[in-house]
Amino acid sequence: MENPRVSARRAFDAKSASAVIAPRLRASWQRSARYGAPEDEVRPVFTGSLDTGSLLYECGNEVLRGLQATLANEPVSLMITDSEGLVLSRLCTDASIKRSLDRVHLAPGFYFAESNAGTNGLGLALADRAPTLVRAAEHYCTGLRGYTCAAVPVLDPLTGALAGSVNLTTWSEQSSELLLALAQAAAGNTAALMLARASGRTPRPAPRGEVFRVHSDRFDPADVPSLSPGWVAALGEVGSALSGGRVVAVVGEAGAGKTALASAARRSVRPRDRVLNARPPAPDDVDTWLTLWTPELVKDETCVIVSGVDTLPAWAAAELAGLFAQARREGEPPPFVLTAEDPGAIPEALGPLVEVVVEVPPLRFRPDDVLPLAHHFARRDRGREVVFTPAAVRALAACDWPENAKQLRRVVHEAASRSDVIDSRHLPAEVFSGVGHRLSRLQAMERDEIVRCLAEPGSTVVGAAEKLGMGRATLYRKMGQYGIKARQFRS
Repeated sequence: MENPRVSARRAFDAKSASAVIAPRLRASWQRSARYGAPEDEVRPVFTGSLDTGSLLYECGNEVLRGLQATLANEPVSLMITDSEGLVLSRLCTDASIKRSLDRVHLAPGFYFAESNAGTNGLGLALADRAPTLVRAAEHYCTGLRGYTCAAVPVLDPLTGALAGSVNLTTWSEQSSELLLALAQAAAGNTAALMLARASGRTPRPAPRGEVFRVHSDRFDPADVPSLSPGWVAALGEVGSALSGGRVVAVVGEAGAGKTALASAARRSVRPRDRVLNARPPAPDDVDTWLTLWTPELVKDETCVIVSGVDTLPAWAAAELAGLFAQARREGEPPPFVLTAEDPGAIPEALGPLVEVVVEVPPLRFRPDDVLPLAHHFARRDRGREVVFTPAAVRALAACDWPENAKQLRRVVHEAASRSDVIDSRHLPAEVFSGVGHRLSRLQAMERDEIVRCLAEPGSTVVGAAEKLGMGRATLYRKMGQYGIKARQFRS
């Protein structure tokens, strides 16, 4: 008896002979086969725990309820999933399609990632981080071929991280022309609502993709004195691995300096080598991005750093893995480096290529680096030395730096643009606030005003309370609420 996986692939190949099959879809089928996803029926993977308190759940449901009101009497199911493909909510007024989806377990609490359910709309949208329409027989599992699914990933508007997806499912014989457009509109509105409720902070710019040479005038940790043992140890590990011709993955929190460390380590081993850094663009531009820089892989004395591989679409990671493997087979090309926020987030296709994993400690675990880095950033911005007062030094040292060195550089740039002698009053309010949750716009304004009054020269808590028109006890309570410490402002 023929292996069902082989027969499924043959059926897909027969289908592709009479129609143009998108490369993304073909790659998804191949991944589904490797995962061992069932081909004849959906085998449920269920969890009894749903995160119904997330901003995605709150905003996504609100948007979908509004969309559902415009789709009255239409056999369309509207869903929100998390980044792992777990269905968080499902809205549907059509009893027949609701019963049918229950039979294939496309319901809250069940996972529908590619590894669980094979090629399907929401699974492929999450894998490739791109809008996706999967029709009828394009599903890997025959049990799902009675449906057409349109899904669009939702990215966190502040961090750019994959938050989840919006998925619209209908019968396969229904017209699907507008289904993807509706899903895209719903995903866009969800991200916009998430941003509006995220304390008025500015959204993260959409990734444009960059490929640039790391010149010697870029940030080089070797130029900064008194680096902490944590940074020096990580630098040594990466340098040793690269000198041995090994493929390195540098991991750590966003903004911790992964690319800076990798480029500095390479220059410490081969000072004359060219270092090329490639940052992924939006999913629609990845094909052009790959074409632009991958020929550099086989060039002598060139080290390629691919930043943020955890944001790559699955198909692009697979293509990149093939190009890396080919480059290594054709000779002894210079080693390359991958960066990601977490080792577990490195795409499955690229994981086997990695020989060494080095973690960059976040800035909050390297407090000795804060002041040297602040002086370095200020000197680069001003072209001369900048002085930090004792109050400013205490404030910088006390900050947790949730966005790491990237945040420190932004803060120092803003302060250095205002003065050559940086005091606490020149630092933004975020430096003084240890809040671990989102603030509303009104709360953020209140926090900023409290910090402004406390940072004025000669100010005291009593004086600040009078200026703010509140009692001293109220001000102390507000300071505790926002994580503001009075000692940070003392000269």
